[in-house]
Amino acid sequence: MANVRKAYEGVLNDITRAASRVGRDPGDIKVIAVSKTVPADVVQSAIDAGISLFGENRVQEALAKIPLLRGAFSFHLIGHLQSNKSKDAVRLFDLIHSIDKLSTAQKVDAEAAKVGKKQSILIQVNTSGEATKSGVAPKETCNLCRDVLQCRNLVLCGLMTIGPLTEDENAIRISFRMLRELRDSINCSLGIAMKELSMGMSSDFAIAVEEGATMVRIGTLIFGARV
Repeated sequence: MANVRKAYEGVLNDITRAASRVGRDPGDIKVIAVSKTVPADVVQSAIDAGISLFGENRVQEALAKIPLLRGAFSFHLIGHLQSNKSKDAVRLFDLIHSIDKLSTAQKVDAEAAKVGKKQSILIQVNTSGEATKSGVAPKETCNLCRDVLQCRNLVLCGLMTIGPLTEDENAIRISFRMLRELRDSINCSLGIAMKELSMGMSSDFAIAVEEGATMVRIGTLIFGARV
């Protein structure tokens, strides 16, 4: 699917430009092609075009879609996880971006233990303070990370956030910078080495890259506007 590949390459070029502005290696930044609501045949075309990393928002949609695909690919869960979907989430996703409370982490840990898997996760942080967004409060994040580290079948890889819904670039930048500084502070406090910062979407990923994102979640710019 030439248009999807061309769009994907355009995102990569934009990442390279943003990274160069702040002296980062663009190779340190992964693009997650967000395939929510995208039909399986279109995702398959993207896989055939060489795209291998995808993000889904809903476990149920992924459950129906992923078995239809073939080739080399990896899926991340980037949407909110209900604890009763933990079993399927562990089976389907290489990385879960959206753990925001201990009870969910413990459920995922238990399901991972049943299948002998070490489940990689990120902690979702509400850096914007918007009531409509999921995520642990910044001031509570270190304690949640400390508790998650006790879960033997989870691998804590980093933090995730969703930028504020605004055209104010400074407000977006502050939100992303907060996540980076929070990660660094928690690493120091707990003596760990979380690397990943999942932040930035189609409208704000360049800012996220400038502020340290290691993963950006891009849907519209790759697959087009959602119907």
